[in-house]
Amino acid sequence: MSRFFPSPEECGHHIIFGNIPIRTYAGDHLQMSLVEVPEEGVVDWHQHPQEQMGMVVSGRAIFYVGEESKELAKGDMYFIPGSVRHRVVAVPCAEKFVALDIFYPIRPEYC
Repeated sequence: MSRFFPSPEECGHHIIFGNIPIRTYAGDHLQMSLVEVPEEGVVDWHQHPQEQMGMVVSGRAIFYVGEESKELAKGDMYFIPGSVRHRVVAVPCAEKFVALDIFYPIRPEYC
């Protein structure tokens, strides 16, 4: 295994919110999570102390962050401060909703 170039098999694999697969990899201070939400899937309301930023890789979803909400599509970016409640709902479209999340600091439950 190369720490610098991990294969998909060498990454962490988790299921969140019952049916949402994620693939994770962490460096010394940052962590990435590739999230694949099934059609009309929901990452329900939650919060965590880590800051979270990311970008939509494909598909569409409505992001709820605190009191704000916005529909995002491929190429759109988002920022979720630590300890702020948030939720994501996939919107039916031709492409599966996939997002790349970045966390700081690392979420130990995803290692």
